[in-house]
Amino acid sequence: MANDSEDYIKQHMFGNPQIKPDEKRAFLGNFRERVALALTISQLRQSQTNEMVNQVINNYPEYRMYLNGKMDDELIDHYMGMAIDHHYQFTVLVQNGVRVPAHIGPNDFGLVIASPTEKVKRRILL
Repeated sequence: MANDSEDYIKQHMFGNPQIKPDEKRAFLGNFRERVALALTISQLRQSQTNEMVNQVINNYPEYRMYLNGKMDDELIDHYMGMAIDHHYQFTVLVQNGVRVPAHIGPNDFGLVIASPTEKVKRRILL
């Protein structure tokens, strides 16, 4: 009975335990095994990135694009517009309410294309 009470208190204090929370935080809410393409913010600023993102969007129409909502608005608008033009599902993620406010850097992921349900057979991580 005591263990049940402790578990109940811990669950309500800290929330439900999550599997690989650091991995999910890094890949914008996705497990690494489901990610087809992950690009950092500095990579999104390069000109050749557009062609690669277009190719992945065309090759994997059933996947979803996740954008880091903390990066510059011009990058969000550009890649969100690309998703809209291709009728591609996308989500802009901003993790408000996190206990420790983290600043975003050029090596943080800005765009992730991932399968919502299954492992990706061939992934592209740059």
